[in-house]
Amino acid sequence: MKTSNAFPLVLVISMLISACSGGGSTESATQTETVKTHGQAGVVDKNSQKNILQIAASSDAHTTLAAACTAAELLDVLSNAGPLTVFAPTNAAFDKLPAGTVEDLLKPENKETLATIIKFHAAPGKYEVGKGLKNGSQLYMATGHYLPVEVKDDGTYVNGAKIVGSVQASNGIVHVVEDVFLPPAEE
Repeated sequence: MKTSNAFPLVLVISMLISACSGGGSTESATQTETVKTHGQAGVVDKNSQKNILQIAASSDAHTTLAAACTAAELLDVLSNAGPLTVFAPTNAAFDKLPAGTVEDLLKPENKETLATIIKFHAAPGKYEVGKGLKNGSQLYMATGHYLPVEVKDDGTYVNGAKIVGSVQASNGIVHVVEDVFLPPAEE
């Protein structure tokens, strides 16, 4: 009977649909527990170069940034094709902020403010030290602001913060900085 041959096919399709639609967030084994992945951010490819989100999430020095990206719901943005240049403040940079600032920003009611601060650290395009980051240039950020670039004898500075390291990503570049960039107050 033909209907009995169709039953296994229907069962397999039902199982596939059920498995694929299993809700909620998933977590990549290579990422810290603070970054819950979903959507584009949830794509796991162990053979390709890491994207900006994966670099930040796998760095012990950037757990605060990873938590902030999760709270601001910007995970997919940092894992998309780009290219992007991200200035990634270290945990120590966040510790320089007044007491209670980070905790306050991570609250759900401050998601928009937090997202603005994170976007103030991202520039569309890929800007490398010595190539796109030239002395006296102004770097356009995702918030619409411009940040000054200064090249000194001891290194390259953006918005007054020294770039202490750089990591190539599949979707751009991450520059490690030791200061948090705070956008100017809206008038």
